[in-house]
Parts: sequence; C-alpha cells; structure tokens
Amino acid sequence: MKRIALVNQRYGKEVNGGSEYYTMQMAQQFKENYKVEVLTSKALTYDKWEDYYGHDVEVLDGIIVRRFGVKRKRNRYVQRLLKEVITCIGINTEIVTAMWNKSLGPYMPELVNYIEAHKEEYEAFIFVTYMYYPVVFGLKKVADKAIFVPTAHDEYSIYFKIYEKLFCMPKKIVYLTEEEKQFVQRKFHNELIDSRVIGIGIEPPEDAEEGRFRQKYGIEGSYIIYAGRVDLDKGCEEMFRYFLRYSKEGGEGNRLQLVVIGKSYMEIPKAKNIRYLGFVSEQDKYDGIKGADLLWLPSQFESLSIAVLEAMSMGIPVIVNGRCEVLKGHCIRSGGGGWYGSYDGFIQAVKKILGDRNAYGEKARRYAKEVYGWEKVMEEWREVIEDVIGEA
Repeated sequence: MKRIALVNQRYGKEVNGGSEYYTMQMAQQFKENYKVEVLTSKALTYDKWEDYYGHDVEVLDGIIVRRFGVKRKRNRYVQRLLKEVITCIGINTEIVTAMWNKSLGPYMPELVNYIEAHKEEYEAFIFVTYMYYPVVFGLKKVADKAIFVPTAHDEYSIYFKIYEKLFCMPKKIVYLTEEEKQFVQRKFHNELIDSRVIGIGIEPPEDAEEGRFRQKYGIEGSYIIYAGRVDLDKGCEEMFRYFLRYSKEGGEGNRLQLVVIGKSYMEIPKAKNIRYLGFVSEQDKYDGIKGADLLWLPSQFESLSIAVLEAMSMGIPVIVNGRCEVLKGHCIRSGGGGWYGSYDGFIQAVKKILGDRNAYGEKARRYAKEVYGWEKVMEEWREVIEDVIGEA
C-alpha cells in the first residue's frame, strides 16, 4: 500500500479548528487506499503552542501520528512588533516575514528535518493551510511530490513576502471552493500549477437528537447556534454585539437564544440569553445543530466552513457574513441561507429565513448532498494523488 503523509500544525480529537478537523476527516478517508501518516505538533492550542501530547508516535483511529515538540512558545509581542514593521513601516521582505512566521509558529525545525530526511519513504505529501511554519518551511523540501491545500482567504498575512514562492511551488494545489481558487490566482498568478476545486465530504449523522442536547444542557425554546473557535478573528465580537442589540429591540429577537459551542479565546458577554457551552463532543455538536433555528457564522475569513456545510446537510439554514465571498457563495448557490454586511442587513436576513425556514432548510440539504458527497470527493482526490505519484 502506498505511503502518504498529511502535514498540519495540530491534530487530535481534542483539537478545535477548521483545517485541523479537515485534516482528520481526510486522513480517515485516505486510509482506505493508502498507508496514511500525519506529521504534526504536540500542541493542543495555538495561543501558546505548548506541548500537550506526550508521545512522539501514536496510532489514532488507525492513523500513525508523528508528533514533534514545539521549540519555543508563541511570542505575541514579537509577532505584533514584526507585523507593524511589515504592514506600517513597509519592510515586507522575505527575511522579516520569515521571522514573523517563526514567531507565529508552531516552530518545529525537527518536523522540517524529518520531512527532508524521510522524503523518499513517502509517495506524496499533503500540506494543509498556508499560514503556519510547518507548511511554509516543510513544503519546499518535497515540492516535487507536494499537494497543497492552502485554505486561503483575503487577510493581511497572505500579502507577506514569505508566501509568494509557497503558492508557486507545489506539484498540485487543491482548493476548497471556486472563490478561493480565483482569489489565489489573482494574487499569486500561479495558474500554471495544476489545480482542482475539491470540497470535503459531508455526511450528516443519522442519530442526531435535539431532545438529548436540550436535556443535557438545560436549553428550552428557540435558539441560533454558533459552532467553532470563539475568537475575535472569527467575527465573534460583532456576533455578540449584533445579537445583544437584536434582543434589546424586542420582537423575534427577544425570544431567541444564542448557543455558543467551541473553545473560547475571548471574553463572552454575560447575558441570560447567551449560552456558552465550551468545547463539546461531536455528538453534542450535531445534536445542538439539529435543534437550532439557524447556524450563524460571523467570520469574514473562511475558505470553506465545515460547520456551515454540516448544518446544511442536516436541513438547518445558515446566516453568514456577506463580506466573506466563500460563505456568501454557499448561500447563493444553495438558496439555503442568508448573508449580511451590516446590522440592518443581519436583521433582514434573519427575518426572511425564519419566515420560510423549512424551504430554506430543504434547499440547504439538497445543496450539501449534491455537491459535498464523499464518493465524488474521494474519486477526485485519488486522481490527484495518483497523478503526483506517477509524475514523481
């Protein structure tokens, strides 16, 4: 069986993150046809990159996971200082942006050395997420057999010099959406690199139960749900601000609750109609989505959003930040959600969806099933991997 490696900054059932969850899902699918290994850090969270996992090598659900220690903690002071040097002073050089990337972390030179020393033992390397150190410094060691899944979107860091060569280096690129592909090709002019748009397979759970979730967490009445990392970068501050204003204005907003699940990296407002549940199991997440009137994703920077697609697959309409072209695109193509660019737009979208929720939900379900089925996704992925192996 051919041996392939997936490279991501974190990996584990306890890890909360979009690209990390994507990597785990893909690893599980790939193991049916390949000998799969994951190369990653020992960190659980990205705020400090402290080592959490103890073993250098472990087997997780049939996948060999090789973990490398992070050599220095994330230094936010140095990171912010270098960001100011790059963005405000204008010293956007490869040297300075490489220093910024190392301060961003997770700084794992041993992982990069492992990739270089063992590159002949793997048929292909799949690098997920453009931003972090392992991909930036690891991909170039095996560019001739590298498949790059950038999960890119329009944010300040993607304009840093360190990333220019990265997007023109791999053998193949797999984009998650057409919007991501168009943005990257406009930015890096890398059209000559063979690429495909392949999403992720979404398989709605058959045993999701709204009542089980409500009983476990003591939730009554109607609610909107947010599922993901609770962070300023994810637009959560605006989400809380909009929701509290909506509640104070009465009407529909007065009866709705906001249920928030996921690890928090910011202060959450104290309000009786905001229920923060923290990091929950996959089962609890699906149960919670099943009972929601809507799933809300306020992030402006997304390259796919598995949470949105999971909700759609369960017939739950979504409301998203219209400043994110990817999320807006899901809603336009499916007809299963709404988007906003301001508070007034948010109110209008919520009222419109709730006024015809069942119709929105059915359109969402149909879209997820037709576009994000595992069989179609894996057929395309196998072609990409076999092409790289054959060319190498």
